[in-house]
Amino acid sequence: MLNKIAPTILAIFFSLSISAAISKAEKDVLIKLNQVTGGSKWTNKWDLSQPMNKWYGIKVVDDKVVSINLKNNNLTGRIPVEITTLLNLQELNLSTNLLNGEIPLNIGNMKALQILDLSFNRLTGFIPVSICTLPNLQALVLDRNILSGELPQQIGKLTMLENLSLYENSFQGQLPASFYELKSLKSLSLYTNRFTGKLSPAIGNLQLLENLNLFDNDFKGQVPIELEKLTHLKKMNISYNLFSGLVSNKLSLLDKLNMTMRNEVGNVISLPVIKG
Repeated sequence: MLNKIAPTILAIFFSLSISAAISKAEKDVLIKLNQVTGGSKWTNKWDLSQPMNKWYGIKVVDDKVVSINLKNNNLTGRIPVEITTLLNLQELNLSTNLLNGEIPLNIGNMKALQILDLSFNRLTGFIPVSICTLPNLQALVLDRNILSGELPQQIGKLTMLENLSLYENSFQGQLPASFYELKSLKSLSLYTNRFTGKLSPAIGNLQLLENLNLFDNDFKGQVPIELEKLTHLKKMNISYNLFSGLVSNKLSLLDKLNMTMRNEVGNVISLPVIKG
């Protein structure tokens, strides 16, 4: 009997030891986050003597940190690279703070991540390519930072992505071909950036799209008639770009500003509408 019980006790002890080790490692990462982002001046401070699940904005399940939501909490400084070792994290929301520096390059290590919201900060640099390796990512929200560069060529690998919101940054260049493979996308907000090039007819592939906002960029060429295939589209604003040519009455009415564009010299024009 003892021979049977002993292995069971050892297995339980080993399991508890691993769990405790994981918890200790994740706790150290959170303490690092607290230290480097001015935790003593946070709006909602942590009492580090309390268990992790008592810390503001932290959700722990089965002794694993699954959510960090420190929105609007007066975080300053840089996002510590150590945060990318939280492999069980499903939500990271550090929006509406005063964070600066770059998004950690190896953020793609966080394979469980579903929501990444770093909007309304002072982040610089570009979108790390590794973000495109997050198989469960549903929301990528980076609005109102100082981010630049082009979208990663592999962005189409984010097959679960429903919300892509990058407005009011300095992104540039054309939308990569793989972008039109984001077939789960429901909301796309790219307004007030420096995107260029033509909008591909492949935009019609985004069948679930409900909100499309490309306002105030430098997209050019014909407005794709394939936009009419987007039967779920409820809101659209593609005005104040360099689009030219004729548009259908249906698309004109759907656009918030009725297809008001800029020409090459910066004058405001209205695209001619095909009646009927």
